[in-house]
Amino acid sequence: MKLVKRSDGGPVGPEENPAPTGKSPVVLYIMILFIAAFLLMAWSFASHQRSNTEAIGKLQSSVTAMQGVQDRVVSLEKELEEARAQMEEQKRQAELRGAELEAKNRQYQALADLNSLERLYRQQNLESCRTIIDEMEAEDLVVCLSDHISDSERGLGLAVSDRERYHQLKEAVEAREAEAAQEETPEEAEQ
Repeated sequence: MKLVKRSDGGPVGPEENPAPTGKSPVVLYIMILFIAAFLLMAWSFASHQRSNTEAIGKLQSSVTAMQGVQDRVVSLEKELEEARAQMEEQKRQAELRGAELEAKNRQYQALADLNSLERLYRQQNLESCRTIIDEMEAEDLVVCLSDHISDSERGLGLAVSDRERYHQLKEAVEAREAEAAQEETPEEAEQ
């Protein structure tokens, strides 16, 4: 409390509290501004937190989707490798079957030529026999002829393998060609 001197010279007494001087409204205004700023910061923090949570959720779903895609890619790569391995195996088997088919065709051709040789020899067509022999030798078909005698051939009384039969026919053709050549030589000498 302040003591104030009166201008009229009267006794000095305690001063009455006059109307507020304005300090309280300024403090109240500053407090309202501070509270408003605090509320805006809290609201901004909450909205950032919510958007961050949404972004993290989207990233997690993207990561999960990418992991699913990656797992599918790994699965497809394994399937592709298995398919390639199967394809290589089938290709190898096809090549083996092709080689077997080629061998069977060569064997068939050799047997057909042997039968033709035998038929032509019986007909005494030495020129055609020589042609077949030369073709078989040139194409190396003699090795395609069998060396063994099957039980069914033994039952038929055939005791000679296909290769032996070819060599016998070849020797017989060569012997007849030699005879024919000797017969021509004396005739030429007489002329």
